[in-house]
Amino acid sequence: MKILITGYCGFIGSYLFKRLNQTEHELELVDITNGVDICDWQQVKHYDKIDLIIHLANLSYIPASYEEPKRFYETNYLSTLNMLELCKLNGAKLLFFSSYMYGQPQYQPIDENHPIQAYNPYSQSKVICESLCEGYNRDFNIPVTIFRPFNIYGNGQNPDFLIPTIINQVRKGKIIIKDDRPKRDYIHVEDITRAIIATIESKNESKMIEKYNLGTGISYSVKEIVEIVQSFFNSDIEYICTHELRQNEVLDTVADISKIKNELNWKPEISLKEGLHRMLFT
Repeated sequence: MKILITGYCGFIGSYLFKRLNQTEHELELVDITNGVDICDWQQVKHYDKIDLIIHLANLSYIPASYEEPKRFYETNYLSTLNMLELCKLNGAKLLFFSSYMYGQPQYQPIDENHPIQAYNPYSQSKVICESLCEGYNRDFNIPVTIFRPFNIYGNGQNPDFLIPTIINQVRKGKIIIKDDRPKRDYIHVEDITRAIIATIESKNESKMIEKYNLGTGISYSVKEIVEIVQSFFNSDIEYICTHELRQNEVLDTVADISKIKNELNWKPEISLKEGLHRMLFT
């Protein structure tokens, strides 16, 4: 299979590249760091004989989406549009990485049929991109698999995200958190990679659009994460919570992952405690 990967130098992409590079698949690697802007159709239209596009490239840091909404909308929309058009020209499938899409949960755990509710510019851009995927599937029979990961973490993540921030602070001996109440369903990046592999190896030839949650089915508060990290050390680590509230904060999210378990025979393998230990000591 010839697989084009966008954002292969990024957080998920770097893990995926290591895995797929050990297989017999032919890889076409695309990233802004190797000079390819996938928002520019003229730079990507020449790719041919592609069987599958794994679209990982996007802007994803939520606070930045409030500061630069136009850039987020343009980048995430145009890159997805161009990859769908490339699928149409090649008769290829698309694996699209979306995000947590459900806003304030109406029920827990959250399945894929839960109503969609964007609650920041980033998630709004993903709602638009999912709608675009649905349109290309409906009008041009492009097979699309959409992953909705809850909260990804692991070595190599952007240091501005929560867990890397905690890890970096604990190494300095003092943890300062704005709000330690929110609970999230955290999934390790290596389990994300395994879900991608499961999709690639799936024998499903459906032309339908499929949506899968990626999570663990367990949520942890920020305070619980801090406590797990503190438990790895013999000495006391100073902890301060400033109780600053974030705009449109969601206080708890738990993924229902029964669909991907049943259809792709995938389940997460790395617990949060193990994943945090890896980030600290490997």
